[in-house]
Amino acid sequence: MRITAAVLDQAKGPFTLQEIDLADPGPDEVLVRVDSVGICGTDLEFATFFDTPAVLGHEGSGVVEQVGDRVTGVAVGDHVTMSFASCGSCPTCLGGHPAYCHRFDAVNFSGRRPDGTSALSRDGETVNGHFLGQSSFASHVVAPARAVVPIDKQADLRVVAPFGCGFGTGAGAVLNVLRPPVGSSLVVFGAGAVGVAAIMAARVGGCATIAAVDVNADKLDTARLLGATHGVHSATEDPRDLLRAIAPYGFDFAIDTTGREDVLRTAVESLGPLGRAAVVGVGPSEQMSFDWRSILNGRTVTGIIGGDSLPQVFLPRLIDLHAAGRFPVDRLLTHFPFEQINEAVAAVRAGAVGKAVLTF
Repeated sequence: MRITAAVLDQAKGPFTLQEIDLADPGPDEVLVRVDSVGICGTDLEFATFFDTPAVLGHEGSGVVEQVGDRVTGVAVGDHVTMSFASCGSCPTCLGGHPAYCHRFDAVNFSGRRPDGTSALSRDGETVNGHFLGQSSFASHVVAPARAVVPIDKQADLRVVAPFGCGFGTGAGAVLNVLRPPVGSSLVVFGAGAVGVAAIMAARVGGCATIAAVDVNADKLDTARLLGATHGVHSATEDPRDLLRAIAPYGFDFAIDTTGREDVLRTAVESLGPLGRAAVVGVGPSEQMSFDWRSILNGRTVTGIIGGDSLPQVFLPRLIDLHAAGRFPVDRLLTHFPFEQINEAVAAVRAGAVGKAVLTF
């Protein structure tokens, strides 16, 4: 079938809307008509080096229009949100941790299906797709059934699209991995969509002290509105002194969403004895380093992908929390028509929006 997609023809863009061809779903795949798709920092990072021509996008939601012969649990007409792909047969997938699939890179970042083909083509030439199981910068997606999560039809598809990555990553880091006890303290470095999702989850989990650290004062204001008890403006003051005043004995938990070596070092040093730091952001720093005394007193550093979630279980839980008013991500969303994808990307790069969502 012919679809409309935002095609990346050269590294760093721009995206151009084009008519391309999409093959029918295979036996373990589904065809989804995309309603909305969030723009994530991972899309922008991969846009700088992913093999082109390509279609990116991985925070899609929509309606199922066709299912493969072997697909169960998903039916035509279902409303769905989509998440990352996984093989389903390796030890970590079978153990309920598909975000650490042994074939994660192959099934999410190769641009192809596991059999080496692509469902996308243009004038008979292959277009790289299947990005994080989706390539949802397009009107329609062929996705593996494991990447598709049926949801209540009452849920707003324009709101839940980013749950599959950005919001799920931040919330999952707290609720699935760190699991802070009621009354504990947590500090989040970076008050973007992932960081604020972690803050909202910390409030759900009953943390008593929730600090947000960012260089953007407006983002800190939003973080306070959505659950942070303290905001630290690190562009104007040394965050270490301010954090020490908030938690004199150190924080129980810290989350870094920035991927910066200096920020993660500060995050680790902000912990108290036996504190845990979680790394969820991929950023500009290729290496991380710490003073050995930062780790010796029982502190640990944990890397987290995708909130370590089982999407079919965790994403409906988040959607229920949203429906109950306990995960109010609406305040972060700015919607753009799909045709304005490059304007939306520019707004994300400038930090002018919390979470950009493209709508069809």
